[in-house]
Amino acid sequence: MPTLDHVDLELIAALADDPRTTVVSLAERLHLSRNTVQARMARLDGSGVFRSFERSLSTAALGFPLEAYIAVGVHQAKLPQITTEMARIPEIVQAHGMSGQTDLMTFVACRDARHLFDVDARILSIEGVDRTETSLVMSEAVPYRVSGLMGLAKRNN
Repeated sequence: MPTLDHVDLELIAALADDPRTTVVSLAERLHLSRNTVQARMARLDGSGVFRSFERSLSTAALGFPLEAYIAVGVHQAKLPQITTEMARIPEIVQAHGMSGQTDLMTFVACRDARHLFDVDARILSIEGVDRTETSLVMSEAVPYRVSGLMGLAKRNN
């Protein structure tokens, strides 16, 4: 990961404020040239600062209102094959490798309880998966955000 300077942090903050903004608008807002903004955006993108340019969509709007976290225990030696197989399950929206008793934590979206049961069964059928434990999402208490971290990063810069 690159070290972010104050200009990078201002650029990222401006994008967080308005993800639809144009390069020209960013350049005007930050008092930079369009080429500088484009070059910095390319560098930030190439170095993995931007996780995705995909819009964050409501799973409910897509017809999958039931969300859950499924903790997965696996045989560690089979982890690469397991994650490859899990990536083929479209209901798995996200998965993270974990430390502790849970090896993988998956976030899934389903149509209903029966659908969730079927997704869990597909995960359990993957060779090397030992166990799963499912927790339903009841509400989103704090949405994904990095604006607080950007404030801390600016203070440390």
